[in-house]
Amino acid sequence: MSLLEVNNLVAGYGMVQVLNGISLSVEEGEVAVVLGANGAGKTTTLRALTGMIKTSGSVLFEGEEMVGKKTDQIVRHRIAHVPQGRGTVAQMDVDENLELGAYIRSDKAGIAADKQKMFELFPRLAERRKQAAGSLSGGEQQMLAIARALMMSPRLLLLDEPSLGLAPLIIRSVFDTLQQINTEFGTTMLVVEQNANLALGIAKSAFVLETGDIVAGGSAAQIAADDTIRKAYLGI
Repeated sequence: MSLLEVNNLVAGYGMVQVLNGISLSVEEGEVAVVLGANGAGKTTTLRALTGMIKTSGSVLFEGEEMVGKKTDQIVRHRIAHVPQGRGTVAQMDVDENLELGAYIRSDKAGIAADKQKMFELFPRLAERRKQAAGSLSGGEQQMLAIARALMMSPRLLLLDEPSLGLAPLIIRSVFDTLQQINTEFGTTMLVVEQNANLALGIAKSAFVLETGDIVAGGSAAQIAADDTIRKAYLGI
């Protein structure tokens, strides 16, 4: 059984339907990516998976149905979401943001150990641990958002456009770190992203989303090698 199994997921905003019954699955320990242009429904997919908008269909996580649960209930299944725009608490410092990420945990020693791991993974955050999150650069804020989500010790990490608004060198560094997290910690990830080349480079499986429909899916290698898909949907 897949860690995450999505079947016929329909979602939208008010009277506007954005997802038209999509289906996808994510195996434990893998990185899966959802690719597509602006307006394809990528962000809506993650919001639907975390119960932030009204949905129908089925979202099975470890065999348990998530549709109908509130967001805070879904989070307690250790599903962490790094939203578009990072979502760090600007007035809190780096240390406080990391502690906030561990709010569902009570193992103080484990939290302290994981915080140290985050500083090893992101040395720039260690240098700025008492600096307000709002004063960090865009790349540093993205690092903090990822580190804060990892403080939950997630079973599944959802990332919404981690490359958005970052300089090319910083984007490369962020994706290298995501690959390192998957390799070292075995963290399962579902990444939605416009930067197809980088995303496919760290992924095992990939899905192409266009105006609310999954139009292609398979291994990342297959998607990357398919010239028709690349030209028609990915612009690469």
